[in-house]
Amino acid sequence: MDSPSFHKLKKQASFFLKEKIKTARLALTDVTPTELLTEEATDEDSWPPDTHTMGLISRSAFEVDDYWRIVDILHKRLWKFDEENWRGSYKALVVLEHLLTHGPQRVSEEFQCDKEVIKEMGIFHHVDENRFNWGLRVREKSERILKLLDEDRSFLKQERSRARKLTSGIKGFGSFTQKNVGRRLTESRSLTCFKSDYNDDHQDEDEEDDNLDYTDHPFRVDGHQDTDPLT
Repeated sequence: MDSPSFHKLKKQASFFLKEKIKTARLALTDVTPTELLTEEATDEDSWPPDTHTMGLISRSAFEVDDYWRIVDILHKRLWKFDEENWRGSYKALVVLEHLLTHGPQRVSEEFQCDKEVIKEMGIFHHVDENRFNWGLRVREKSERILKLLDEDRSFLKQERSRARKLTSGIKGFGSFTQKNVGRRLTESRSLTCFKSDYNDDHQDEDEEDDNLDYTDHPFRVDGHQDTDPLT
């Protein structure tokens, strides 16, 4: 039976391999940091995208080239949805929600063609070993996205207005640059999870970003940010 230290070593090796692949793709292909960040935010691992990552993706979407790369990834993730590959599709919904309320207005028109598959996600059922009902969470998210995509756009306008008020209340939000996206890519959740394995008995010492709004986080439940893995 493998020891815990062996599993940690395997995770470390896997992490560094993934980072090497990212570096190679950036150097040898036309992939952008935002594209990689979006892929990672909507992959099939057990961790949801955080507010900072979604903020960078939403701001990148105002750049034409990155916009098409982002929406292409989200379209593919949504249409890949099934009982075995539900995490990436659910995480795509989370990112899409943030794009609809914080990104370019044309996002709403772009995803009209995905409404049928989003409706299908509403009948998904899954309860994990901790008896958490992820099926219900997926259903609630899909219903909210469909309301945001409604053709009369009244709910969308209301939520975009609310998002603007929340954002305008944040002082020193900082400027958006591709450097910020690249830095976030190297400080991804995979690194955070990897570090946590070696600091189980220590409080998380990562620097808190005081400029981010966590009150509207899509994984926040009953006043607490929900960072539970999607098991």
